[in-house]
Amino acid sequence: MDPRRSHWESSSEDVTRPLLPLHDDDGAAGRRSCAALRSLLANKYLAVASGPVACALICGLVDLGGHRAARNMLGVLAWVFLWWITDAVPLAVASMAPLFLFPVFGISSSSAVAKAYMDDVISLVLGSFILALAIEHYNIHRRLALNITSLFCGDPVKPPLLLLGICGTTMFISMWIHNTPCTVMMMPVATGILQRFPRVDGASSSASSAADAREVQRFSKAVVLGVVYASAIGGMATLTGTGVNIILVGMWSTYFPEQPPITFSSWMSFGLPLALVLFVALWATLCVLYCSKNTGRALSAYLDRSHLRRELSLLGPMAFAEKMVLAVFGGLIVLWMTRSLTDDIPGWGSLFHGEVGDGTVTIMMATLLFIIPSGKNDGEKLMDWGKCRRLQWNIILLLGAGFAIADGFRASGLTDILSEGLGFLRGAPALAIAPVACVFSGVITEFTSDDATATLVLPLLAELGKSIGVHPLLLMVPGAVGAQLSYLLPTGSPGNVVGFSTGYISIKDMVIAGTPLKIVGVAALTILLPTLGSVVFGMDQKL
Repeated sequence: MDPRRSHWESSSEDVTRPLLPLHDDDGAAGRRSCAALRSLLANKYLAVASGPVACALICGLVDLGGHRAARNMLGVLAWVFLWWITDAVPLAVASMAPLFLFPVFGISSSSAVAKAYMDDVISLVLGSFILALAIEHYNIHRRLALNITSLFCGDPVKPPLLLLGICGTTMFISMWIHNTPCTVMMMPVATGILQRFPRVDGASSSASSAADAREVQRFSKAVVLGVVYASAIGGMATLTGTGVNIILVGMWSTYFPEQPPITFSSWMSFGLPLALVLFVALWATLCVLYCSKNTGRALSAYLDRSHLRRELSLLGPMAFAEKMVLAVFGGLIVLWMTRSLTDDIPGWGSLFHGEVGDGTVTIMMATLLFIIPSGKNDGEKLMDWGKCRRLQWNIILLLGAGFAIADGFRASGLTDILSEGLGFLRGAPALAIAPVACVFSGVITEFTSDDATATLVLPLLAELGKSIGVHPLLLMVPGAVGAQLSYLLPTGSPGNVVGFSTGYISIKDMVIAGTPLKIVGVAALTILLPTLGSVVFGMDQKL
């Protein structure tokens, strides 16, 4: 048999075989292209390239009237900011970028930019983080939470009172440590209570039990939202509560070194009343939205004081180590509050001729934790460096990058150029500009972190204040407060992500509960800043 005939016959019998050959090579090439694209996205190469590309485009195409350093600064800002918002590299790595970008682009020397990464403000944050780790290590936050929650639980259960206890505890803790660690510490306490409650699964045995389950679900939303928002609100009250306040203090001293600094006590005199107004608004909003007359009855089946007291008893009596950590923490608060009091009563800082700052005493008191024995084992101290492995260096480096960028704005002349472009606002009333600055910052902060927003906005507002002839703090304080009003989206802050990740709340819940808080925040700032703020910060005096 002819082999060619046999091959033809066997081929013609295969009716599924196409008469014309398919371009398999093209399909394989397409699959390889898709795989390559997926690899690019998975490895974030596009996000990594976005920073240098944006910087190159700005340096090559933007003309700022011959101001080469200012143009380069704008390009470097785009590079760093894109890496921040896209997570192209870890936050800490992106925050270190100015250390090599500034010298390379001729913005400032390597020594000058490095100094921005360690000053009194950074020392304040570093010491506060060490104290927070000590509090967490010895479960002091949990003991405090259970004590206050059992106190406010009520018998029978009173949901508004319980919410007040949980939110109040969270706010108080957040006043003294960074709001992100506070949310991380308090969320397990909140979810531990919520785990006693049933989830709505659609298989309830009766209409009444289904209604009770829905009431419990609504209250669970209120608890998670309360912890997230109370942590953010408490951070406003003190300098140590959030990085934004630290950035404000650092930039104020950078731009106006001849002016009196914003101290811990001066900021608290303004920030605490503002935080209390927002806290009352938070509690009222959660009670209106998530508590009804049937909520207490629904919760009584799963929660009472005996449950909380049982958890508290499992912790046992307060040990020597816990008492010493509280003593160190309490002593630090007293030192913070009394370093600078009034003109007539200067405070203990005058004994050192103004050479001692808040960061000085924070590091000093944190050092005591590594000296005082824990009372457990021979030679064991309250803290050792092994317990500090979880220090949030990314936040510390982010603050350093913010201060470096503020210095770069001024050294390159970019602030002068931007302020000239905002000169048309010169005739606008100051009381109208302050809420506009707060809203402007409050919109940006929903899409990026609070600290990144403050780093971007505050230098512009500082120069705007000088250009339109108003006290810069009349704009910088609203910009800082607005950056902390990130209540609507999970992307607004790490605390929002922590609450959103529990599964109890949705973006819709955040928008519904966060919108009234945002409005109250802007309104309270508009009233308090020209009145109380004018007295506290001396804004009635010309620079």
